[in-house]
Amino acid sequence: MSSRLISALVRLLRPASRLTPTSSATERVMPGDVRGLRLTYRPEADGDPDAGEIVWTWVPYDEADGRGKDRPVLVIGQHGRDRLYALRLTSKPHDRDGEHLALGPGEWDTAGRPSWVDLGHLYSVPRAAMRREGAALDRPRFDRVAAALKARYGWSK
Repeated sequence: MSSRLISALVRLLRPASRLTPTSSATERVMPGDVRGLRLTYRPEADGDPDAGEIVWTWVPYDEADGRGKDRPVLVIGQHGRDRLYALRLTSKPHDRDGEHLALGPGEWDTAGRPSWVDLGHLYSVPRAAMRREGAALDRPRFDRVAAALKARYGWSK
């Protein structure tokens, strides 16, 4: 059995209390302060979070008061050795507000609702805090997100 498969199985079998990160584990990052983020697309259906995948993790509320909720995020790139950059998703409609990009429905939402990615809410999330692999975003939709981020923040691709 491969080490990646074993790692994925161990992560799935951990008790739920160990899977729920504290507010200090997932950090909000101001996208405009990040320079030279290399947007990557490397999804692998192996149970580990990869750029281009929508996974679930605990995300703090905007009030930064220690509260938050489990929600889907789109992984967009590496942040150091053990962390990834991710953007939060929402199923609340945000047509033409300039902060969100419509993704449409996908396998990550079992109810089949359309989703929007929030271009203004970037998080640095420990790899170990991401779980419940939702789905790989298809390449054309990922490229649309990457193009929007590059135009908005000047990030490389």
